[in-house]
Formats: sequence, C-alpha cells, structure tokens
Amino acid sequence: MDFRQLKYFLTIAQEGQITRAAKLLNMEQPPLSRQLKLMEEELGVRLFDRDGKRLKLTDAGELLRVKAETLLLQFDETIREVKEREESVQGMLSIGSVVSCISLLPERIQRFRERYPQVRYKIVEGDHFFLGELLDKRSIELVVARLPFEALSASSQYGVLPLPSDPLVVVIPSGWKEYAEVSAIPMKEIARFPFLTLKTDKTTRMHEQVVNECRRHGFEPTIVCECSSVAIIISLIAGGIGATVFPKSVMSSFPMDVVRILEIEDVEMKSEVGILWLKDRYLSRSAQQFIDSFRESSPEKPDEPFDRGQR
Repeated sequence: MDFRQLKYFLTIAQEGQITRAAKLLNMEQPPLSRQLKLMEEELGVRLFDRDGKRLKLTDAGELLRVKAETLLLQFDETIREVKEREESVQGMLSIGSVVSCISLLPERIQRFRERYPQVRYKIVEGDHFFLGELLDKRSIELVVARLPFEALSASSQYGVLPLPSDPLVVVIPSGWKEYAEVSAIPMKEIARFPFLTLKTDKTTRMHEQVVNECRRHGFEPTIVCECSSVAIIISLIAGGIGATVFPKSVMSSFPMDVVRILEIEDVEMKSEVGILWLKDRYLSRSAQQFIDSFRESSPEKPDEPFDRGQR
C-alpha cells in the first residue's frame, strides 16, 4: 500500500461513491475500483459497506481513514518543511482570531508586511471551539485568543505565548446623559444597568469572570441579552439597550461616537491574551517569524521555549 492508494481511499470515503471519487481524481472508475479491491485484499478486511447508492465506511475503514489522514498530513508537512529550508519567508500565513482580539492584528500585520512583503494572509474569525478545530485540522497555524483557550482538545497540546493583559472597561450608550461628565464608576454602579454579556454555548470564560466580580461586590447583574457577537453587542449598546464590560482593546475597532467607555475605579479586572499554535507539529517559517514578532514586544515568557525545529 502506498500514499497514492491512501489518497484514492480518502477521496472515496469523502465522496461516498466510486464514480464521484474517480471524477474528482480525474481518472476512470474501473481502475479506481481495482485499487480499492487491491487495498482490501492486502489488508484482509472490507473497508466499505454499500448503503443504497452510497459507500459507508466499516469500522476497519474508519480506523484507516483516521490513520491515513494523519499520515498524509505528516507527509505533506515534511515536504513543506524540506522545501522551506532554502526559501525566504513567504507563502500563506493562516491565522485564527476571536473577535475580541482582532484589534491586535492590523498593526502587527502591517509591520510584518514591511519586513516580509511576500507573505499573504488568511484570517479566520470564530470562537475558541471553532478555532481549536481548525488548528487540530491544520487549516490554520496560529490563533490569537483570550486565555485560557477553551477548545475541546487538551490544553497541553498547544504552545502559548502570553501577550500583555488587557484591562476590562464598562461600555455604555453615549445617550446616557447622566454619565456624560463621568470617566469612571464603581463596580456596584453596574447593578443599575441592563447588562449585555458576551457568551456562547462553549466559551464562557469572560462572562463568568465579570459575573463573579459582580457577585463579589454583592449583586447579580441584570442580564437582558447573551450574545456571541461583539459587533452585535456594540450595536445594541449604541441603540441604548444596555451596557457591557469588554476588554479595552476591543473598542479600538469600533466608532466611539455612539458608545462611551468608563473605567472601573475600584476593580482591576484584566483579560489575558495569547497567541497559540500546535506543539509537536511543523510550523511554516512565516508562522515562526510571526510568533517571534509578538515575542519581541511581549514582556512575558511563553509557557515553554519555542523551538524552530520542533515537530
């Protein structure tokens, strides 16, 4: 069995039909059927059962699919690493970011472009769960996110470079005239506000941090809306619906004529931020250099040293 046959097998598994798989592979159906038969004879197992017009993986076939995907990915990474040995920093750099960290990227990318103009960028937005899946599938190489990273996979598989922490501030509608001359409020003042909170089904860290601080000050926030979108929450605040507590850096991405920022005068709440990657996996030279660009300005240390040659 060779890599070519594994690619044939994975395409059949993906398409569920020999005919569609052959078309995708730009080959005739009979040769592809023969290759599948040869694989099953060599392994001594049946890889697919027929379910109507579709082919369905057997238990043995599902095991081979998982292993084959890993093998081919490692093979592709090896080829990529060898090719990059003598190349300059270039190619596609794929980055994931939670919405509340997007504001950290423009200046960093601009400076990186000045140093490495041949690098192109793919930027994906999502919550921790979604971005963790993309990292695991190697669809992206890096993630900029609030910490801790709330993905399904074990946190030990990620390399993390902590970035400077981000203070939390209160965001209110600009139309709340009683606060027009106010620049800071005590935490207990939040008890008076209809409160909007950033929360998804799977990522709740910031929500819990704020709610727990409210409880520590003796009150429950009056939550009128839970929302997974920073932009929607800002729009609702601009419409006078209520207030929220956000990391201060988030607000640099939004116009400040419709909302106002108030400091919290008796609490120092901060949001931890970091750039993450998969440990024990090859990183492109552009990803390595991008991590280093954060390290150059970060006063903190990564959880463990970043080894350029680590796989």
